Amino acid sequence: MDYCHKHNLVEPDLAGRERNFGIRVTLPRADTLRKILGDNWERVHWYASSVERDAAFEQMAIRHGYYRATDDPTQVLEKISR
Repeated sequence: MDYCHKHNLVEPDLAGRERNFGIRVTLPRADTLRKILGDNWERVHWYASSVERDAAFEQMAIRHGYYRATDDPTQVLEKISR
């Protein structure tokens, strides 16, 4: 498969690797965004090693600088394995 955009989540050289370590992203039960995305929305990111997964988890857990001061992100991150 060809990858032509830098923003793709999978690097072409790593596309064939087996990935058994993941991060599940969901929303809390009371989050109003569930009205738009649905109660069963989730996103799962897979990694080849627990070290890669743990590093990505730490990055995802940081409150990024592009949020407004009044924004309060509510994603729920969960480490998972296959």
